[in-house]
Amino acid sequence: MASSGKTGGGEVYVEFVVQGGFMKATAIDPTTGTEASVMGPSGAARAALADAAVRKLRYVLGKKDGLGKKSGGT
Repeated sequence: MASSGKTGGGEVYVEFVVQGGFMKATAIDPTTGTEASVMGPSGAARAALADAAVRKLRYVLGKKDGLGKKSGGT
């Protein structure tokens, strides 16, 4: 089952797959095709897993854009 919603960065698709006692939520950026997945118990709230997957996707996209680089050095 897939759903879509607007986030701060645009549209993101979220897919849920139940595998035994676990549920996998995958957030997909339709522009780049980048995916990020999280796992949780099958009884977990889908909204909570979707939120975690979208946050992970934003992190991954930020790393690709160079926004996730840590500044520092001596």
